Amino acid sequence: MKNFKNGKRPPAHPDPRKKINDIRRSEKTADAVEHASTARKTELYDAAEESATVNENRIEGRNAVIEAYRSGKTIDKIYILDGCQDGPIQTIKRLAHKSDTIVRFVDKSFLDHMSETGMHQGVIATSAAYEYAEVEDIFALAEKRGEEPFVFLLDGVEDPHNLGAIIRTACQVGAHGVIIPKNRAVGLTSTVARASAGAINYVPVAKVTNLSRTIEELKEKGMWFASAEMDGDVMYDCNLTGPIGIVVGSEGAGVSRLVSEKCDIHVSIPMKGALDSLNVSVAAAVLSYEVVRQRLKKK
Repeated sequence: MKNFKNGKRPPAHPDPRKKINDIRRSEKTADAVEHASTARKTELYDAAEESATVNENRIEGRNAVIEAYRSGKTIDKIYILDGCQDGPIQTIKRLAHKSDTIVRFVDKSFLDHMSETGMHQGVIATSAAYEYAEVEDIFALAEKRGEEPFVFLLDGVEDPHNLGAIIRTACQVGAHGVIIPKNRAVGLTSTVARASAGAINYVPVAKVTNLSRTIEELKEKGMWFASAEMDGDVMYDCNLTGPIGIVVGSEGAGVSRLVSEKCDIHVSIPMKGALDSLNVSVAAAVLSYEVVRQRLKKK
């Protein structure tokens, strides 16, 4: 038998495969920590941005939010502490559902970061920065100008910068208004106002409960509707004159099936690049200027 120094066997030579696996596990752990940290920073940034942009139309606290609903104030979005189930919160949830308010369930740190008073009580709501118009106001503006109605209908646009850009385009092309749905869509926040570069003061924006039903009602008034879709007819081959509504969809899903079925024609923008689509606000601008071109040509 071989004698070992101090009577102790030296440690076994490390298995290189085990060492490699240990290194890989460490790298995965580090990546996970970094990813979590990045996600957390993003969450805090979003909260900070929300706090900065809707400060003047933010409502904090359970009673304040409930009374805002009861007074008829338009609430665009509401943030509720995830897991909170007590009586006042349940009341707020019911009021939000009845009003088609967008509801986000978030953690306490999100609300703490967003809160200015420190007394949010698990709920913060954001109200519209500007008053909404009625659909009738849009037609009244067209009549006042002596023009055939020209309207944008936005099916689920959630990015405030896109909504603001579309309102700005609507102003510049001479459209008479923008119609948005109450649910699953951004409202008139101060971010939207800034992105519109002041156009929000000149373009009526109406909020409706059901976009498909609104299209049907407006058809009875002589309107017809063109939906922006990838597989539609090329816009240059479509008649976009007369009293028209241009319908564009959400950033990800496009125009929903129910809304698309209500439209009279489906219009596409010719594209030659490697990408398959345009930003929704850009697409709205391109289509609207084709409407302008055809109207000018018709005169």
